[in-house]
Amino acid sequence: MAGVIQQSIYEALTAAFDPSYLVVTNESHQHNVPPGSESHFKVIVVSESFAGERLIQRHQRVNRVLAAQLNGQIHALSMHTYAQDEWLMKGEAAPLSPNCLGGGRGVDPSE
Repeated sequence: MAGVIQQSIYEALTAAFDPSYLVVTNESHQHNVPPGSESHFKVIVVSESFAGERLIQRHQRVNRVLAAQLNGQIHALSMHTYAQDEWLMKGEAAPLSPNCLGGGRGVDPSE
């Protein structure tokens, strides 16, 4: 069952991009947050409206659409944005999310 923030992300991206494929995944459980949190998300958006745009332009558009959610509710957002032909060329698969390193704990910055 999607949470309130996850649902609002889904609805906003659907309205803005009319995607042929859209997945909004709450990845908060993979991080050091309380159970039931909605703070870390991954979105995969496939839309013809991205055709001919550079990646930075696509991400800027997503950031504008999700400005309300990004202003305090979301700690991290992983975006994978594709035009339909790019999505098909990638085998209709986005990269897996990396494991959380606990906000830098256990990582030696001198390495």
